[in-house]
Amino acid sequence: MAFPLLDTISDPADLRQLPREQLPALAEELRAFLLDSVAKTGGHLSSNLGTIELTIALHYVFSTPEDRLVWDVGHQTYAHKVLTGRRAGMAGLRTKAGISGFPRRDESAYDTFGVGHSSTSISAALGMAVAARDKGEQRRVVAIIGDGAMSAGQAFEALNNAGVIDANLLVILNDNDMSISPPVGALNKYLARLLSGRTFNAARRAGEKVLAMAPPLLQLAKRAEEHVKGMFVPGTLFEELGFNYIGPIDGHDLESLIPTLQNLRELKGPQFLHVITRKGQGYKLAEADPVLYHGVAKFDAHNGIQSGKGGGKLSFTRIFGDWLCDMGAADTRLVGITPAMCEGSGMTRFAAEHPDRYHDVGIAEQHALTFAAGLACEGMKPVVAIYSTFLQRAYDQLIHDIALQNLDVTFAIDRGGLVGADGATHQGAFDLSFLACIPNLVVMAPADEAECRQMLTTAYHHPGPAAVRYPRGSSSGAAVPPAPTLDALPLGKGEIRRRGRGVAILAFGTLLTAALEAAESLDATVANMRFVKPLDLALIRELAETHDLLVTVEENTIIGGAGSEVARALEGMGLVKPLLRLGLPDSFIEHGEQGEMLAELGLNSAALIERIKMFKQSIT
Repeated sequence: MAFPLLDTISDPADLRQLPREQLPALAEELRAFLLDSVAKTGGHLSSNLGTIELTIALHYVFSTPEDRLVWDVGHQTYAHKVLTGRRAGMAGLRTKAGISGFPRRDESAYDTFGVGHSSTSISAALGMAVAARDKGEQRRVVAIIGDGAMSAGQAFEALNNAGVIDANLLVILNDNDMSISPPVGALNKYLARLLSGRTFNAARRAGEKVLAMAPPLLQLAKRAEEHVKGMFVPGTLFEELGFNYIGPIDGHDLESLIPTLQNLRELKGPQFLHVITRKGQGYKLAEADPVLYHGVAKFDAHNGIQSGKGGGKLSFTRIFGDWLCDMGAADTRLVGITPAMCEGSGMTRFAAEHPDRYHDVGIAEQHALTFAAGLACEGMKPVVAIYSTFLQRAYDQLIHDIALQNLDVTFAIDRGGLVGADGATHQGAFDLSFLACIPNLVVMAPADEAECRQMLTTAYHHPGPAAVRYPRGSSSGAAVPPAPTLDALPLGKGEIRRRGRGVAILAFGTLLTAALEAAESLDATVANMRFVKPLDLALIRELAETHDLLVTVEENTIIGGAGSEVARALEGMGLVKPLLRLGLPDSFIEHGEQGEMLAELGLNSAALIERIKMFKQSIT
C-alpha cells in the first residue's frame, strides 16, 4: 500500500509542516495503515480508528513533546505512536521486545505518562500543569479521556480538584458512545469557535471585573451566561466544576477541531472540550460492531473477523459465563455485577437471560464492590466478575466493606497470572498475595476448566466472601470439559495427583500441568492444592513428613504468594523441611506470548526440572 504523506512524517515536527488542506488525506492514509497493521499483529482496533483525526489535530496544534499529551487507558494511541516515530515498530506491536500496546514513558519522550488502566489522565495532567505553573514554564498540558473512563470516580475527583487550581489544563472528552448528534452542525461549530475564542473570553473577564463591584449583578450575569450556553451545550456539570466547557464538536472534522484547539491553546485556566467520535471510523465492519473489533487477534482485514473460527474453544471465561447462567437459573438471589467488562468477563449471555439481575456499573471498581456488599446485606447473592488487575483498584472496599463484615460475595477473578500481549499493566501477578492476607476470605485457584466450575459453586455456597482466581484463555494442557452439574468441593482440601518419592511438588492453579510433566522425569509426588486459603494443612504435613524436599509452584509473585503461605504453615506446625518456592519474580513482567514468557521465567516443565535439580544439589 502507498502512503505518500505518511512516508514524509518521522515525528510531529514534520506533521506541522504540512498544509492544513492535506491533513484529511493524511488521516485516510493513517487509517488505512493502522487497519492493515493491526490486522497482521492483533491489538486494539475500533478505538484507534476512532481517534485518528483527533490525534493529528493535537500534534498539529500543540508543540509536542514540550506540550504534554496525557492519554487515558491507551487503547486509542496507535496513531500517536505512528506519528511519533514508531511506525516501523508497529510490526512488532505487543510482542516480546516489541513496542507496547499502551503509552510508556521509557518507550518515547512523547509518552508523557504510562497508562493501561482507566481514568488516570486528568489527575496526572493536573499534576503536570501545576508543576509547569510552579516552575514558571509555559508548556500546555492536555488530558484525553473517553466517556467510559469518565464514569470512574477518580476522573471526577481530579475534575473537582482541577476546577479550583489556577493551572492551565485542557481536558478533552472523547465521547464515542453515540453517533454524531444533530447539534454537531454548522451552528454548533460556530459556537464552539466563538466560545473558545479570545474575544469572548476577554469580554467575559472584563465583565467580571466590572461586575465584581456589585456582587448581585455578577451572580445574575453568571446565571444568564450559563443559561445561554446551556441552551446549546450540555456543559453545566463541567462549568459547575470550574471548567470553561466547549462543544460538543465533531471529532472527525479537522476543519472544526484545529481552530478550536488553537483557540483553547491560548486560554488560561481549566478548559474542557467535548468531542464526538465514532469507534471503528472508516472501517464499516468495526463501525457496525465496535465491541467485536475492540481487541482483535490477527484477522483478514478484507473479509473481517470470521465468527465461526475459534468461537467454540473452551476457556475459563466461557466456563464462568456458563456457570453464571446455570447458577442464576437455580437461585434467583444471584446478582451478576461487572465494572464495564461484560464481554471480557463472559457475562453476555447472563445479561440477556437475566437483565433484571445483571448490573454493569461502568468503570467503577470501588463502587462495584460496595454495591455488592449492600446487596449481600439484604440477603442477595452477588457475584462480582472482575479482572485481577482491576480488583487492585478496589482493595479497600474488598477489605473494609466486604471481608470485615464477612459478607456473602463471590468473586470471579479473570486474567489471574500472565496475560500475554497486554503486558505489565494487566499481568495478574499479585492477587494471591494481596488476597491471602485478608481475614474471612476464601481463595481458590483451579487447575483446569472442570475444577473452575466446581470452585465457583464452592465459592457461591460458602457463607462469606470467596474468590476463584483463574487465568486468561485455557489451561496449558488439554482442556477439561466440566460436568453440567453444580457440584462443590470440600472446603480447604487438596488432592494427590501423582505419587512419587523424594520431591513433592505443591501446585496452585494451572501450572499443575507443567508440574505433572516435570514429575515424570523427577519421579516426584504432585499435589493439586486447590486452596490458597484455607490451606490443606493435613496434606502439607503428610507431604513434609514423607518427602525430602517440598516445591511450591504458582503463577503469582513469589513474595507473599501461595509458597509463602506454605512456608508459614510449616513454621506453624514446627516442621523444618527444605522448601523451594517457584513463581513470578519481583519485577514487572513485559508483554509477550504467554507460553514464551512462562519458559523465560522458568515455569514450564523443562525449566521446573532443571530448577528443582539445581536446588537439590545445593542442599546436599
